[in-house]
Amino acid sequence: MKKSIYACAAIATLMSSASTLAQTAADMVLFNGKVLTVDKAFSVRSAVAVKDGKIIAVGGPELVKRYTGAQRIDLKGRTLMPGFIDTHQHVYGLAHRSIEPDKARSIAEIQQMIAAKAKELGPGEWINGYGWDEALLAEKRVPTRADLDAAAPDNPVVLTRAGGHSSVSNSAALKLAKIDTSTPDPDGGLIERGADKEPNGIIRERSDLVTHLVPPDSKEQMRPSYIARLKWLLSLGITTVMEAFTSIDDEPVGKGGLDKSAPGGTFSGLHSWAEFRSIYGEMGADLPRMISYIAWPGAERLKAFPFHTGYGDDRLKLGPIGESPYDGGFTGPTAYTKQDYKGLPGFRGKTFYSQRVAREIVATSAALGWQVGIHAIGDQAIEDMARIYDEELKARPKKDHRWFLSHYTMIPSVETMKMMAANGTWGAAQPNFLYNLEGRYEQTLDGYRLQHNNPVAVPFKYGVKLAFGSDNLPIGPMVGLYAAITRKGPDGTVFGIEEAVSRQEAIRLYTEKAAYLGFDEKKKGTLEVGKFADMIVLDKDPLSIAPEELLTMKVDMTIVGGRIVYQANQP
Repeated sequence: MKKSIYACAAIATLMSSASTLAQTAADMVLFNGKVLTVDKAFSVRSAVAVKDGKIIAVGGPELVKRYTGAQRIDLKGRTLMPGFIDTHQHVYGLAHRSIEPDKARSIAEIQQMIAAKAKELGPGEWINGYGWDEALLAEKRVPTRADLDAAAPDNPVVLTRAGGHSSVSNSAALKLAKIDTSTPDPDGGLIERGADKEPNGIIRERSDLVTHLVPPDSKEQMRPSYIARLKWLLSLGITTVMEAFTSIDDEPVGKGGLDKSAPGGTFSGLHSWAEFRSIYGEMGADLPRMISYIAWPGAERLKAFPFHTGYGDDRLKLGPIGESPYDGGFTGPTAYTKQDYKGLPGFRGKTFYSQRVAREIVATSAALGWQVGIHAIGDQAIEDMARIYDEELKARPKKDHRWFLSHYTMIPSVETMKMMAANGTWGAAQPNFLYNLEGRYEQTLDGYRLQHNNPVAVPFKYGVKLAFGSDNLPIGPMVGLYAAITRKGPDGTVFGIEEAVSRQEAIRLYTEKAAYLGFDEKKKGTLEVGKFADMIVLDKDPLSIAPEELLTMKVDMTIVGGRIVYQANQP
Protein backbone atom coordinates (compact mmCIF):
# COMPACT_ATOMS: atom_id res chain seq x y z
CA MET A 1 0.00 0.00 0.00
CA LYS A 2 2.84 2.38 0.94
CA LYS A 3 4.53 1.66 -2.37
CA SER A 4 1.33 2.52 -4.14
CA ILE A 5 1.01 5.80 -2.21
CA TYR A 6 4.64 6.68 -2.90
CA ALA A 7 4.20 5.81 -6.58
CA CYS A 8 1.13 8.05 -6.84
CA ALA A 9 3.02 10.84 -5.09
CA ALA A 10 5.94 10.46 -7.47
CA ILE A 11 3.62 10.56 -10.48
CA ALA A 12 1.91 13.64 -9.08
CA THR A 13 5.27 15.31 -8.54
CA LEU A 14 6.32 14.53 -12.10
CA MET A 15 3.03 15.84 -13.45
CA SER A 16 3.43 18.99 -11.37
CA SER A 17 6.97 19.47 -12.64
CA ALA A 18 5.84 18.95 -16.23
CA SER A 19 3.06 21.46 -15.69
CA THR A 20 5.54 23.94 -14.24
CA LEU A 21 7.89 23.45 -17.17
CA ALA A 22 5.00 23.94 -19.58
CA GLN A 23 4.00 27.11 -17.80
CA THR A 24 7.54 28.47 -17.79
CA ALA A 25 8.44 27.67 -21.40
CA ALA A 26 9.47 30.74 -23.37
CA ASP A 27 10.88 31.47 -26.80
CA MET A 28 12.99 34.45 -25.82
CA VAL A 29 14.22 36.19 -22.69
CA LEU A 30 15.78 39.65 -22.81
CA PHE A 31 17.58 40.54 -19.60
CA ASN A 32 20.14 42.75 -17.88
CA GLY A 33 18.68 45.92 -19.37
CA LYS A 34 16.63 48.98 -18.55
CA VAL A 35 13.12 48.01 -19.61
CA LEU A 36 10.78 50.97 -20.09
CA THR A 37 7.38 49.29 -19.87
CA VAL A 38 5.42 52.53 -20.54
CA ASP A 39 2.65 51.07 -18.40
CA LYS A 40 0.41 53.35 -16.36
CA ALA A 41 3.17 53.96 -13.80
CA PHE A 42 5.95 54.03 -16.42
CA SER A 43 7.56 51.17 -14.52
CA VAL A 44 11.17 50.31 -15.20
CA ARG A 45 12.21 46.64 -15.08
CA SER A 46 15.21 44.68 -16.32
CA ALA A 47 13.88 41.63 -18.18
CA VAL A 48 11.09 40.46 -20.50
CA ALA A 49 10.05 36.93 -21.52
CA VAL A 50 8.31 36.19 -24.82
CA LYS A 51 6.28 33.21 -26.04
CA ASP A 52 4.43 32.81 -29.34
CA GLY A 53 5.02 36.43 -30.26
CA LYS A 54 3.59 37.85 -27.04
CA ILE A 55 4.98 39.00 -23.72
CA ILE A 56 4.45 36.44 -20.97
CA ALA A 57 6.44 38.08 -18.18
CA VAL A 58 8.06 41.37 -17.25
CA GLY A 59 10.35 41.50 -14.25
CA GLY A 60 13.92 41.19 -13.03
CA PRO A 61 16.82 38.69 -13.05
CA GLU A 62 14.54 35.93 -11.81
CA LEU A 63 13.12 35.55 -15.31
CA VAL A 64 16.42 34.15 -16.57
CA LYS A 65 16.20 31.26 -14.10
CA ARG A 66 12.47 30.78 -14.53
CA TYR A 67 12.47 30.46 -18.30
CA THR A 68 14.96 27.82 -19.32
CA GLY A 69 15.65 26.77 -22.87
CA ALA A 70 14.68 30.12 -24.34
CA GLN A 71 16.79 32.27 -26.64
CA ARG A 72 18.68 34.60 -24.31
CA ILE A 73 19.53 38.16 -25.22
CA ASP A 74 21.81 39.99 -22.82
CA LEU A 75 20.90 43.66 -23.17
CA LYS A 76 24.17 44.65 -21.43
CA GLY A 77 22.55 47.62 -19.78
CA ARG A 78 20.88 48.95 -22.90
CA THR A 79 17.32 50.26 -22.98
CA LEU A 80 14.41 48.09 -24.11
CA MET A 81 11.09 49.83 -24.83
CA PRO A 82 7.95 49.42 -26.96
CA GLY A 83 8.40 49.97 -30.68
CA PHE A 84 7.38 53.34 -32.04
CA ILE A 85 3.96 53.65 -33.64
CA ASP A 86 3.92 56.35 -36.32
CA THR A 87 0.34 57.61 -36.64
CA HIS A 88 0.91 59.52 -39.89
CA GLN A 89 3.33 58.47 -42.58
CA HIS A 90 3.53 58.09 -46.35
CA VAL A 91 5.36 54.96 -47.43
CA TYR A 92 6.54 54.97 -51.02
CA GLY A 93 8.73 52.95 -53.31
CA LEU A 94 11.27 54.24 -55.81
CA ALA A 95 10.29 54.15 -59.49
CA HIS A 96 12.95 53.49 -62.11
CA ARG A 97 12.71 57.12 -63.23
CA SER A 98 13.00 58.54 -59.70
CA ILE A 99 15.89 60.28 -57.99
CA GLU A 100 16.21 60.82 -54.22
CA PRO A 101 16.45 64.56 -53.57
CA ASP A 102 15.88 63.94 -49.88
CA LYS A 103 19.47 62.72 -49.73
CA ALA A 104 20.88 65.86 -51.38
CA ARG A 105 22.46 68.61 -49.31
CA SER A 106 22.67 71.21 -52.06
CA ILE A 107 20.90 72.20 -55.24
CA ALA A 108 24.12 71.30 -57.02
CA GLU A 109 23.75 67.71 -55.75
CA ILE A 110 20.14 67.61 -56.95
CA GLN A 111 21.33 68.80 -60.37
CA GLN A 112 23.94 66.02 -60.45
CA MET A 113 21.26 63.43 -59.63
CA ILE A 114 18.99 64.77 -62.38
CA ALA A 115 21.77 64.85 -64.96
CA ALA A 116 22.80 61.27 -64.16
CA LYS A 117 19.20 60.04 -64.42
CA ALA A 118 18.71 61.91 -67.73
CA LYS A 119 21.79 60.19 -69.12
CA GLU A 120 20.50 56.81 -67.90
CA LEU A 121 16.97 57.22 -69.32
CA GLY A 122 17.68 59.21 -72.48
CA PRO A 123 16.06 62.40 -73.85
CA GLY A 124 12.33 62.93 -73.45
CA GLU A 125 11.88 60.58 -70.49
CA TRP A 126 10.25 61.90 -67.33
CA ILE A 127 12.32 62.26 -64.16
CA ASN A 128 10.69 62.64 -60.76
CA GLY A 129 11.57 62.45 -57.08
CA TYR A 130 10.40 63.25 -53.58
CA GLY A 131 11.75 64.84 -50.46
CA TRP A 132 13.78 67.99 -51.14
CA ASP A 133 13.81 70.49 -48.31
CA GLU A 134 15.36 73.92 -48.77
CA ALA A 135 16.26 74.08 -45.07
CA LEU A 136 18.68 71.19 -45.63
CA LEU A 137 20.24 72.60 -48.79
CA ALA A 138 23.47 74.59 -48.70
CA GLU A 139 21.91 77.36 -50.77
CA LYS A 140 19.05 77.76 -48.24
CA ARG A 141 16.52 78.35 -51.00
CA VAL A 142 14.04 76.34 -53.02
CA PRO A 143 15.23 74.88 -56.32
CA THR A 144 13.63 76.55 -59.33
CA ARG A 145 12.72 75.86 -62.92
CA ALA A 146 16.04 77.33 -64.03
CA ASP A 147 18.02 74.98 -61.76
CA LEU A 148 16.28 71.94 -63.22
CA ASP A 149 16.59 73.22 -66.80
CA ALA A 150 20.35 73.49 -66.39
CA ALA A 151 20.55 69.84 -65.31
CA ALA A 152 18.20 68.27 -67.87
CA PRO A 153 17.01 70.58 -70.65
CA ASP A 154 15.76 67.65 -72.76
CA ASN A 155 13.80 65.78 -70.06
CA PRO A 156 10.62 66.82 -68.22
CA VAL A 157 11.40 66.93 -64.49
CA VAL A 158 9.15 67.32 -61.45
CA LEU A 159 10.40 67.01 -57.86
CA THR A 160 8.00 67.07 -54.92
CA ARG A 161 8.99 68.80 -51.70
CA ALA A 162 9.12 66.87 -48.41
CA GLY A 163 5.61 66.92 -47.02
CA GLY A 164 3.99 66.83 -50.45
CA HIS A 165 2.50 70.34 -50.40
CA SER A 166 4.59 71.82 -53.20
CA SER A 167 6.79 70.81 -56.12
CA VAL A 168 9.23 72.24 -58.64
CA SER A 169 9.10 71.50 -62.36
CA ASN A 170 11.38 72.39 -65.22
CA SER A 171 10.40 74.09 -68.48
CA ALA A 172 9.84 70.83 -70.36
CA ALA A 173 7.44 69.57 -67.67
CA LEU A 174 5.55 72.86 -67.48
CA LYS A 175 5.17 72.89 -71.26
CA LEU A 176 3.68 69.40 -71.27
CA ALA A 177 1.35 70.45 -68.44
CA LYS A 178 0.38 73.55 -70.50
CA ILE A 179 1.35 75.92 -67.68
CA ASP A 180 2.57 79.35 -68.79
CA THR A 181 2.12 83.05 -68.05
CA SER A 182 -1.57 82.91 -68.99
CA THR A 183 -2.43 79.93 -66.77
CA PRO A 184 -4.61 80.98 -63.81
CA ASP A 185 -4.02 79.65 -60.32
CA PRO A 186 -5.88 76.35 -59.95
CA ASP A 187 -8.56 75.71 -57.35
CA GLY A 188 -6.89 75.07 -54.02
CA GLY A 189 -3.41 75.83 -55.33
CA LEU A 190 -0.92 78.46 -56.39
CA ILE A 191 1.51 78.76 -59.30
CA GLU A 192 4.49 80.83 -58.18
CA ARG A 193 5.78 83.41 -60.64
CA GLY A 194 8.83 85.61 -61.00
CA ALA A 195 8.95 89.35 -61.54
CA ASP A 196 8.37 88.72 -65.27
CA LYS A 197 5.13 86.84 -64.45
CA GLU A 198 6.66 83.63 -65.79
CA PRO A 199 6.10 80.52 -63.63
CA ASN A 200 9.27 79.86 -61.64
CA GLY A 201 8.53 76.12 -61.44
CA ILE A 202 7.06 76.03 -57.92
CA ILE A 203 3.46 74.86 -57.63
CA ARG A 204 1.81 74.82 -54.21
CA GLU A 205 -0.80 72.24 -53.24
CA ARG A 206 -1.68 71.27 -56.83
CA SER A 207 1.41 69.41 -57.93
CA ASP A 208 -0.97 66.98 -59.62
CA LEU A 209 -1.17 69.45 -62.52
CA VAL A 210 2.24 68.09 -63.49
CA THR A 211 2.70 64.81 -61.62
CA HIS A 212 -0.30 63.16 -63.27
CA LEU A 213 1.68 63.20 -66.52
CA VAL A 214 4.49 61.04 -65.12
CA PRO A 215 4.07 57.44 -66.37
CA PRO A 216 3.74 55.16 -63.33
CA ASP A 217 5.79 52.03 -62.84
CA SER A 218 3.87 48.80 -62.47
CA LYS A 219 3.26 47.37 -59.04
CA GLU A 220 5.69 44.60 -59.85
CA GLN A 221 8.38 47.16 -60.66
CA MET A 222 7.70 49.07 -57.44
CA ARG A 223 7.55 46.05 -55.16
CA PRO A 224 11.27 45.64 -54.28
CA SER A 225 11.83 49.29 -53.36
CA TYR A 226 8.54 49.49 -51.46
CA ILE A 227 9.44 46.49 -49.32
CA ALA A 228 12.95 47.85 -48.82
CA ARG A 229 11.40 51.09 -47.57
CA LEU A 230 9.22 49.21 -45.08
CA LYS A 231 12.21 47.26 -43.81
CA TRP A 232 14.16 50.50 -43.43
CA LEU A 233 11.46 51.73 -41.03
CA LEU A 234 12.42 48.90 -38.71
CA SER A 235 15.91 50.37 -38.41
CA LEU A 236 14.27 53.52 -37.02
CA GLY A 237 12.43 51.50 -34.38
CA ILE A 238 9.00 51.82 -36.05
CA THR A 239 7.02 48.63 -35.51
CA THR A 240 3.61 49.95 -36.64
CA VAL A 241 2.99 52.55 -39.32
CA MET A 242 -0.29 54.23 -40.14
CA GLU A 243 -0.18 54.91 -43.90
CA ALA A 244 -1.95 58.24 -44.32
CA PHE A 245 -2.93 58.10 -47.97
CA THR A 246 -4.47 55.00 -49.49
CA SER A 247 -7.40 54.75 -51.88
CA ILE A 248 -10.06 52.17 -52.80
CA ASP A 249 -9.77 53.05 -56.49
CA ASP A 250 -8.87 49.54 -57.61
CA GLU A 251 -11.79 47.85 -55.87
CA PRO A 252 -14.37 46.29 -58.24
CA VAL A 253 -16.72 48.75 -59.89
CA GLY A 254 -19.92 48.68 -57.85
CA LYS A 255 -17.94 48.01 -54.66
CA GLY A 256 -16.25 51.36 -54.39
CA GLY A 257 -13.77 51.14 -57.26
CA LEU A 258 -13.27 53.13 -60.45
CA ASP A 259 -13.27 52.06 -64.07
CA LYS A 260 -9.64 53.13 -64.21
CA SER A 261 -7.53 52.74 -61.11
CA ALA A 262 -5.33 55.61 -60.02
CA PRO A 263 -1.57 54.92 -59.88
CA GLY A 264 -1.26 55.61 -56.15
CA GLY A 265 -1.31 53.13 -53.30
CA THR A 266 -4.53 51.24 -52.63
CA PHE A 267 -5.76 49.14 -49.73
CA SER A 268 -6.52 46.25 -52.03
CA GLY A 269 -3.01 46.53 -53.39
CA LEU A 270 -1.54 46.36 -49.92
CA HIS A 271 -3.87 43.59 -48.83
CA SER A 272 -3.77 41.24 -51.78
CA TRP A 273 -0.87 42.22 -54.02
CA ALA A 274 1.81 39.63 -54.32
CA GLU A 275 4.07 41.92 -52.34
CA PHE A 276 1.95 41.70 -49.20
CA ARG A 277 0.19 38.40 -49.68
CA SER A 278 3.50 36.59 -50.03
CA ILE A 279 5.48 38.36 -47.34
CA TYR A 280 2.68 38.46 -44.82
CA GLY A 281 2.69 34.69 -44.88
CA GLU A 282 5.70 33.05 -43.30
CA MET A 283 7.73 36.25 -43.64
CA GLY A 284 5.07 38.44 -42.08
CA ALA A 285 7.08 39.49 -39.04
CA ASP A 286 9.85 40.84 -41.25
CA LEU A 287 7.89 44.07 -41.77
CA PRO A 288 6.16 46.65 -39.60
CA ARG A 289 2.45 46.28 -38.93
CA MET A 290 0.30 48.65 -40.98
CA ILE A 291 -2.95 50.57 -40.55
CA SER A 292 -4.28 52.21 -43.68
CA TYR A 293 -6.07 55.55 -43.87
CA ILE A 294 -8.55 55.71 -46.77
CA ALA A 295 -8.85 58.93 -48.78
CA TRP A 296 -12.43 60.15 -49.14
CA PRO A 297 -13.75 58.59 -52.38
CA GLY A 298 -17.15 60.32 -52.40
CA ALA A 299 -20.34 59.27 -50.65
CA GLU A 300 -21.64 56.80 -53.22
CA ARG A 301 -18.39 54.93 -53.63
CA LEU A 302 -17.84 54.71 -49.87
CA LYS A 303 -21.37 53.37 -49.39
CA ALA A 304 -20.64 50.68 -51.98
CA PHE A 305 -17.39 49.62 -50.30
CA PRO A 306 -18.22 46.62 -48.07
CA PHE A 307 -15.68 47.28 -45.30
CA HIS A 308 -14.86 49.95 -42.71
CA THR A 309 -12.43 50.79 -39.92
CA GLY A 310 -11.03 47.67 -38.28
CA TYR A 311 -11.32 45.34 -41.26
CA GLY A 312 -8.20 43.25 -41.68
CA ASP A 313 -5.88 41.70 -39.14
CA ASP A 314 -2.98 42.52 -36.85
CA ARG A 315 -0.63 42.83 -39.80
CA LEU A 316 -2.70 45.11 -42.02
CA LYS A 317 -6.07 46.68 -41.37
CA LEU A 318 -8.27 49.63 -42.27
CA GLY A 319 -7.97 52.78 -40.21
CA PRO A 320 -9.84 56.09 -40.61
CA ILE A 321 -11.24 58.06 -43.49
CA GLY A 322 -8.41 60.59 -43.88
CA GLU A 323 -6.17 62.39 -44.37
CA SER A 324 -8.38 64.07 -47.04
CA PRO A 325 -6.92 67.56 -46.46
CA TYR A 326 -9.32 70.33 -45.50
CA ASP A 327 -6.53 72.90 -45.79
CA GLY A 328 -2.93 73.02 -47.00
CA GLY A 329 0.28 73.08 -45.01
CA PHE A 330 3.18 75.36 -44.18
CA THR A 331 5.39 73.66 -46.74
CA GLY A 332 3.03 75.17 -49.34
CA PRO A 333 2.40 77.42 -47.54
CA THR A 334 -1.40 77.27 -47.68
CA ALA A 335 -2.48 76.27 -44.16
CA TYR A 336 -5.80 78.02 -43.40
CA THR A 337 -5.24 80.53 -40.60
CA LYS A 338 -7.35 82.96 -38.55
CA GLN A 339 -4.96 85.85 -39.13
CA ASP A 340 -2.96 86.95 -42.17
CA TYR A 341 0.35 85.30 -42.82
CA LYS A 342 3.32 87.32 -41.64
CA GLY A 343 4.28 89.74 -44.40
CA LEU A 344 1.37 88.69 -46.65
CA PRO A 345 -1.55 91.06 -46.03
CA GLY A 346 -4.87 89.46 -46.93
CA PHE A 347 -3.46 85.94 -47.32
CA ARG A 348 -4.64 83.31 -44.85
CA GLY A 349 -4.11 80.11 -46.80
CA LYS A 350 -6.73 77.96 -48.50
CA THR A 351 -9.26 75.21 -47.97
CA PHE A 352 -9.62 72.47 -50.55
CA TYR A 353 -13.36 72.04 -50.11
CA SER A 354 -16.29 73.77 -48.47
CA GLN A 355 -17.65 73.20 -44.99
CA ARG A 356 -20.68 71.62 -46.63
CA VAL A 357 -18.45 68.98 -48.21
CA ALA A 358 -16.57 68.56 -44.93
CA ARG A 359 -19.87 67.84 -43.17
CA GLU A 360 -20.76 65.27 -45.83
CA ILE A 361 -17.40 63.52 -45.39
CA VAL A 362 -17.78 63.31 -41.63
CA ALA A 363 -21.47 62.37 -41.54
CA THR A 364 -21.28 59.73 -44.26
CA SER A 365 -18.11 58.16 -42.90
CA ALA A 366 -19.53 58.02 -39.39
CA ALA A 367 -22.80 56.47 -40.53
CA LEU A 368 -20.87 53.70 -42.29
CA GLY A 369 -18.81 52.82 -39.23
CA TRP A 370 -15.60 54.68 -40.03
CA GLN A 371 -13.22 56.45 -37.74
CA VAL A 372 -12.51 59.97 -39.05
CA GLY A 373 -9.11 61.72 -39.19
CA ILE A 374 -9.22 64.83 -41.40
CA HIS A 375 -6.12 66.91 -42.16
CA ALA A 376 -6.28 70.31 -40.43
CA ILE A 377 -3.10 72.37 -39.97
CA GLY A 378 -4.02 76.06 -39.69
CA ASP A 379 -5.83 77.32 -36.61
CA GLN A 380 -8.92 78.27 -38.63
CA ALA A 381 -8.97 74.84 -40.27
CA ILE A 382 -8.69 73.19 -36.86
CA GLU A 383 -11.56 75.24 -35.47
CA ASP A 384 -13.75 74.57 -38.53
CA MET A 385 -13.22 70.80 -38.46
CA ALA A 386 -13.49 70.55 -34.66
CA ARG A 387 -16.85 72.32 -34.88
CA ILE A 388 -18.04 70.04 -37.68
CA TYR A 389 -17.07 67.00 -35.59
CA ASP A 390 -18.95 68.53 -32.68
CA GLU A 391 -22.10 69.07 -34.75
CA GLU A 392 -22.09 65.48 -35.99
CA LEU A 393 -21.44 64.00 -32.56
CA LYS A 394 -24.26 66.03 -31.04
CA ALA A 395 -26.67 65.07 -33.81
CA ARG A 396 -25.70 61.39 -33.80
CA PRO A 397 -23.70 60.49 -30.66
CA LYS A 398 -21.01 57.84 -31.06
CA LYS A 399 -19.38 55.61 -28.48
CA ASP A 400 -15.60 55.25 -28.56
CA HIS A 401 -15.27 56.93 -31.95
CA ARG A 402 -11.64 58.03 -31.56
CA TRP A 403 -11.95 60.73 -34.21
CA PHE A 404 -8.92 62.93 -34.61
CA LEU A 405 -7.51 65.85 -36.52
CA SER A 406 -4.44 64.98 -38.55
CA HIS A 407 -1.55 67.35 -37.77
CA TYR A 408 -3.12 69.85 -35.31
CA THR A 409 -0.19 72.13 -36.10
CA MET A 410 -1.41 75.46 -34.73
CA ILE A 411 -3.01 76.15 -31.39
CA PRO A 412 -6.75 76.89 -31.66
CA SER A 413 -8.91 78.89 -29.26
CA VAL A 414 -9.43 77.77 -25.69
CA GLU A 415 -13.10 77.21 -26.51
CA THR A 416 -12.13 74.85 -29.33
CA MET A 417 -9.73 72.91 -27.13
CA LYS A 418 -12.40 72.52 -24.46
CA MET A 419 -14.87 71.34 -27.09
CA MET A 420 -12.38 68.80 -28.44
CA ALA A 421 -11.73 67.49 -24.95
CA ALA A 422 -15.45 67.17 -24.23
CA ASN A 423 -16.02 65.30 -27.50
CA GLY A 424 -12.99 63.04 -27.20
CA THR A 425 -11.48 64.49 -30.38
CA TRP A 426 -7.76 63.74 -30.55
CA GLY A 427 -4.88 65.35 -32.38
CA ALA A 428 -2.49 63.19 -34.42
CA ALA A 429 0.47 65.53 -34.10
CA GLN A 430 3.97 65.72 -35.57
CA PRO A 431 6.32 67.39 -33.06
CA ASN A 432 9.18 66.99 -35.51
CA PHE A 433 7.59 69.73 -37.65
CA LEU A 434 8.83 72.30 -35.11
CA TYR A 435 12.39 71.18 -35.82
CA ASN A 436 12.21 70.51 -39.54
CA LEU A 437 10.00 73.45 -40.55
CA GLU A 438 11.49 76.06 -38.25
CA GLY A 439 12.30 78.39 -41.16
CA ARG A 440 8.82 78.14 -42.67
CA TYR A 441 7.17 79.00 -39.34
CA GLU A 442 9.44 81.99 -38.84
CA GLN A 443 8.58 83.21 -42.34
CA THR A 444 4.82 82.84 -42.00
CA LEU A 445 3.90 83.12 -38.31
CA ASP A 446 4.63 85.54 -35.49
CA GLY A 447 3.91 86.18 -31.84
CA TYR A 448 1.84 83.67 -29.89
CA ARG A 449 1.02 81.52 -32.89
CA LEU A 450 4.73 81.14 -33.73
CA GLN A 451 5.68 80.31 -30.16
CA HIS A 452 2.90 77.72 -29.90
CA ASN A 453 3.38 76.00 -33.23
CA ASN A 454 2.90 72.24 -32.89
CA PRO A 455 1.49 72.55 -29.37
CA VAL A 456 1.47 69.69 -26.89
CA ALA A 457 1.43 70.76 -23.23
CA VAL A 458 -1.14 73.57 -23.51
CA PRO A 459 -3.72 71.36 -25.25
CA PHE A 460 -3.11 68.84 -22.45
CA LYS A 461 -4.00 71.57 -19.97
CA TYR A 462 -7.46 71.77 -21.51
CA GLY A 463 -7.92 68.01 -21.81
CA VAL A 464 -7.05 67.49 -25.48
CA LYS A 465 -5.37 64.14 -26.09
CA LEU A 466 -2.60 63.63 -28.62
CA ALA A 467 -0.61 60.89 -30.30
CA PHE A 468 2.60 61.34 -32.27
CA GLY A 469 3.73 60.58 -35.81
CA SER A 470 6.10 62.07 -38.39
CA ASP A 471 4.47 62.71 -41.78
CA ASN A 472 7.95 61.99 -43.19
CA LEU A 473 9.38 65.33 -41.96
CA PRO A 474 11.63 63.51 -41.08
CA ILE A 475 10.46 59.98 -40.35
CA GLY A 476 12.90 59.24 -37.52
CA PRO A 477 11.07 59.36 -34.15
CA MET A 478 14.15 60.67 -32.35
CA VAL A 479 13.64 64.12 -33.91
CA GLY A 480 10.04 64.13 -32.70
CA LEU A 481 11.07 63.20 -29.17
CA TYR A 482 13.76 65.90 -29.13
CA ALA A 483 11.41 68.63 -30.37
CA ALA A 484 8.60 67.69 -27.97
CA ILE A 485 10.99 67.67 -25.00
CA THR A 486 13.16 70.71 -25.79
CA ARG A 487 10.97 72.79 -28.16
CA LYS A 488 14.20 73.63 -30.01
CA GLY A 489 14.72 74.20 -33.71
CA PRO A 490 17.94 73.12 -35.45
CA ASP A 491 19.63 76.47 -34.71
CA GLY A 492 18.85 76.14 -31.00
CA THR A 493 15.93 78.60 -30.91
CA VAL A 494 13.38 77.62 -28.28
CA PHE A 495 9.72 78.06 -29.23
CA GLY A 496 7.16 78.29 -26.44
CA ILE A 497 8.92 76.26 -23.76
CA GLU A 498 5.58 76.01 -21.94
CA GLU A 499 4.57 73.52 -24.68
CA ALA A 500 7.37 71.11 -23.72
CA VAL A 501 6.56 67.74 -22.19
CA SER A 502 8.58 65.28 -20.14
CA ARG A 503 10.62 62.51 -21.73
CA GLN A 504 8.25 59.91 -20.33
CA GLU A 505 5.24 61.70 -21.80
CA ALA A 506 6.87 62.12 -25.23
CA ILE A 507 7.68 58.40 -25.34
CA ARG A 508 4.13 57.55 -24.25
CA LEU A 509 2.65 59.65 -27.07
CA TYR A 510 4.75 57.74 -29.61
CA THR A 511 3.81 54.33 -28.20
CA GLU A 512 0.88 53.81 -25.83
CA LYS A 513 -1.27 56.73 -27.02
CA ALA A 514 -0.51 56.00 -30.67
CA ALA A 515 -1.71 52.42 -30.14
CA TYR A 516 -4.96 53.77 -28.72
CA LEU A 517 -5.57 55.86 -31.85
CA GLY A 518 -5.40 52.64 -33.87
CA PHE A 519 -7.80 50.77 -31.49
CA ASP A 520 -4.85 48.60 -30.45
CA GLU A 521 -4.25 49.62 -26.84
CA LYS A 522 -4.93 46.07 -25.63
CA LYS A 523 -2.42 44.61 -28.07
CA LYS A 524 0.59 46.92 -28.21
CA GLY A 525 2.10 50.24 -27.20
CA THR A 526 3.40 49.05 -23.81
CA LEU A 527 5.51 46.13 -22.58
CA GLU A 528 2.92 44.28 -20.53
CA VAL A 529 1.88 40.65 -20.24
CA GLY A 530 -0.43 39.57 -23.05
CA LYS A 531 0.66 42.21 -25.56
CA PHE A 532 2.61 41.71 -28.75
CA ALA A 533 6.36 41.57 -28.30
CA ASP A 534 6.88 44.62 -30.52
CA MET A 535 10.03 46.07 -28.94
CA ILE A 536 13.20 47.98 -29.68
CA VAL A 537 16.65 48.08 -28.10
CA LEU A 538 18.31 51.50 -27.99
CA ASP A 539 22.01 52.23 -27.70
CA LYS A 540 21.34 54.99 -25.16
CA ASP A 541 18.90 55.66 -22.36
CA PRO A 542 16.41 58.30 -23.57
CA LEU A 543 15.51 59.16 -19.97
CA SER A 544 19.00 60.15 -18.86
CA ILE A 545 21.13 61.29 -21.82
CA ALA A 546 21.64 64.96 -22.68
CA PRO A 547 18.72 66.22 -24.79
CA GLU A 548 20.90 66.74 -27.87
CA GLU A 549 21.95 63.09 -27.75
CA LEU A 550 18.37 62.12 -28.55
CA LEU A 551 19.07 63.21 -32.12
CA THR A 552 21.91 60.72 -32.48
CA MET A 553 20.39 57.87 -30.46
CA LYS A 554 20.31 54.66 -32.52
CA VAL A 555 18.21 51.53 -32.62
CA ASP A 556 20.35 48.44 -32.04
CA MET A 557 17.56 45.89 -32.46
CA THR A 558 13.91 45.77 -33.50
CA ILE A 559 11.57 42.92 -32.61
CA VAL A 560 8.09 42.46 -34.09
CA GLY A 561 5.87 39.71 -32.74
CA GLY A 562 8.75 38.17 -30.84
CA ARG A 563 10.93 37.93 -33.94
CA ILE A 564 14.16 39.87 -34.43
CA VAL A 565 13.65 41.77 -37.69
CA TYR A 566 16.50 44.27 -37.50
CA GLN A 567 19.94 44.33 -35.91
CA ALA A 568 22.40 47.17 -36.31
CA ASN A 569 25.56 46.27 -38.22
CA GLN A 570 23.92 43.15 -39.62
CA PRO A 571 23.44 42.57 -43.38
